[in-house]
Amino acid sequence: MAKLGNTDLDVRGINLGGNVFGWTADEQQSFAVLDAYTAAGGNFIDTADLYSGGGSETIIGDWLAKRGRRDDVVIATKTGMWEERKGLSAANIAAAAEDSLRRLRTDHIDLYYAHIDDPETPIEETLRAFDELVRAGKVRYVAASNYSAERLGEALSISDREGLAKFVALQPHYNLVERDYERDLAPTVEREGLSVLPYFALAKGFLAGKYRSKEDIGDSPRAARASSYLDERGERVLSALDEIAASRGVSVAAVSLAWLFAQPTVTAPIASARSVEQLNDLLPAAGLTLTADEVEALTSASA
Repeated sequence: MAKLGNTDLDVRGINLGGNVFGWTADEQQSFAVLDAYTAAGGNFIDTADLYSGGGSETIIGDWLAKRGRRDDVVIATKTGMWEERKGLSAANIAAAAEDSLRRLRTDHIDLYYAHIDDPETPIEETLRAFDELVRAGKVRYVAASNYSAERLGEALSISDREGLAKFVALQPHYNLVERDYERDLAPTVEREGLSVLPYFALAKGFLAGKYRSKEDIGDSPRAARASSYLDERGERVLSALDEIAASRGVSVAAVSLAWLFAQPTVTAPIASARSVEQLNDLLPAAGLTLTADEVEALTSASA
């Protein structure tokens, strides 16, 4: 169990990604994954209004209602990137939050993200809109995703100055083969004490060891995005992952996630599964503590 930033939210296990719900996993498959995840002790579910055009939130909301699990789990969702609710204006945030609450069949969102920065809207307007949701009890805490270090720092400063609800977490693109976060954002995150919940934690499947050649990519549009990692560096990373996974008796995916868990600013990486079999490969990551030598071997391989 870990504390999310300076909040009273206790989270356990990986942060289960809901992006596949309603997309590559139908309702029955999604329910099976959610059942298995919570049965294993996980309690932190991530979604967004963008995912399946609200379909992911709807599936999660139906599961929460049918299973009676709302008080058992921490629900995070996002707004600002979906074309139907694009941007972070005050009016859009207020409307998007109501839509998400309805689809999730709940009266509050535990963690509500600005899914992407909106340079067309003054940051203070965005923060005041989030603050109103917090004061109304519709949102417990707010967070940011896809912000630059400069804009994140500006938002945090405005919240401090104006006494507004402050971002408590950041969701950046971060994994063994995408490490710009360490240079650009980590200093701000460490200084401010934010929790980090990386997305694309498995590099679109590459760090699960699924794609090792062009033949593995095939015609899958999702897999095609992983092809950029099929180079000398990617092969080094997979070799290091294979060695540790074999010695520990766990999946390559679990080792990849365990490396993120070992990073000082990371609370819980986000990973999704469209089946219980895929989920079972991921679950051991939360209880897998890599040695300093193993962390260094992976860090060096991905340099």
